[in-house]
Amino acid sequence: MSSPSAARFTLDPAFGIGTVHPRLYGSFVEHLGRCVYSGIYEPGHPDADESGLREDVLALVRELGVTTVRYPGGNFVSGYRWEDSVGPVEQRPRRLEPAWRSTETNEFGLAEFMGFCVKADIEPMMAVNLGTRGVEDAGRLLDYANHPGGTELSDLRAAHGNKEPFGIRMWCLGNEVDGPWQIGHKSAEEYGQVARETANLMKMIDPGLELVVAGSSSFAMPTFGTWESTVLTECYDKVDHVSLHAYYEMKGERPDRDSFLASAVEMERYIEAAIATCDHVGATLKSQKKMMISFDEWNVWHSEHPAPPESRPEDDWPQAPRLLENNYTLTDAVLVGSLMIALLRHADRVTAASLAQLVNVIAPILTEPGGPSWRQTTFFPFAQASKYGRGRVLRVEVDSPTHTTGRFGEVDLLHVTAVHDEQAGTITVFAVNRSLTRELPLEVDLRGLGAVRVVEHLLLTGDDPDARNTLTDPERVTPRTADASAVTGDVLTCTLPPLSWNVVRLAIDSANVPATAQS
Repeated sequence: MSSPSAARFTLDPAFGIGTVHPRLYGSFVEHLGRCVYSGIYEPGHPDADESGLREDVLALVRELGVTTVRYPGGNFVSGYRWEDSVGPVEQRPRRLEPAWRSTETNEFGLAEFMGFCVKADIEPMMAVNLGTRGVEDAGRLLDYANHPGGTELSDLRAAHGNKEPFGIRMWCLGNEVDGPWQIGHKSAEEYGQVARETANLMKMIDPGLELVVAGSSSFAMPTFGTWESTVLTECYDKVDHVSLHAYYEMKGERPDRDSFLASAVEMERYIEAAIATCDHVGATLKSQKKMMISFDEWNVWHSEHPAPPESRPEDDWPQAPRLLENNYTLTDAVLVGSLMIALLRHADRVTAASLAQLVNVIAPILTEPGGPSWRQTTFFPFAQASKYGRGRVLRVEVDSPTHTTGRFGEVDLLHVTAVHDEQAGTITVFAVNRSLTRELPLEVDLRGLGAVRVVEHLLLTGDDPDARNTLTDPERVTPRTADASAVTGDVLTCTLPPLSWNVVRLAIDSANVPATAQS
């Protein structure tokens, strides 16, 4: 008998949204704080390899399931001199890095990053400096990085020890140029023109590149929408993706945890508004192209910890200071899972995304210099989504109990998506119970699938919403297997605990799948 308090939806492989692009499970490495130095790179560490890369961190990156990494920024890229980061390390200059008020040694540069990508088995996503530099510099970097040889810059790369080209396919045209905080901040008209000219040059050199034009830095930017419209009108047919950035925070002495856990409502509105703007520009230009979304910065970011770099003395420019090292809670992890669901629910248009960042800086992995590395609470939803969220996202229409939030009004307690891996014969349900206090019974109609069995129900939850993994207690919050899911007839039933991230894996007997679902 159905429970009146249950959430319900139907799974049917005849109704899909789109196939998940592997780049949806990307991350981000910026020269900010300790992301690079004593994060992924620490010569002299007991686990460092011959290149100075931390093997313990590489193992966690592989476990996390990261597919792409955006580099080298972020705000850092708007003052980036790529030639400082190549050639013999002992000859590279030390420079002031104004974006994060630090000293950059350039010890870790382009070749070191490409070596990291090879060892971590990830695709590089390179950003060019359209802040202090522009069109010519982007072309020179592309020549150095990708041209096989026979030119000044490609031969210089070979002389630096990298005879084979790096083969970087995806490039970002600057970063957050709409933001007044950005070095080289421009108006939409100015940026649209330089982005068009840069894209034109880069594709003249290599027509097969995929280019990301900088969209709005957040949904809250006063120029959102008009920025995208103006920029894309200039360069729509020259670029392939428009970027979105968003960070979510729980503020105040009496934080509104219910609204925080519903932040994916805003993320989905942001994505849908950006898609509508892209499609309006495409229609106006009578273009046959469908613009894709690169959500290449997203995460939880509690900005009050630690103190911002501008609070330091004017003459203090430290190397790799501790910046933005959020220690995430169970609540943060459940929200990260919900944000991952929001991205998957738009897999037809969101074809790249970057969890910002990878190590130490608002990251799923933390390290200590000379010491251990460990998984933050937010590590687990991302890793499980990357591992099991491959295939075709199914359309899910939810009937769920609701509750009232201060920011978003009435919100479904259930946030959910499902991914069908036809080759493996599985469907994975990713579900979040947003309630802090009540269990959520779930009933899923499986009539379109034939014979189905539960493989496992993985669960991340706990009694303390502020529980976190620390240096002294690195495994306080970890996933466990639940016994709360079963298939009876054509219905999957399970119970989602309060404040929980759930992964329910189902195996399909393909011999019993209805013919209409197999076609």
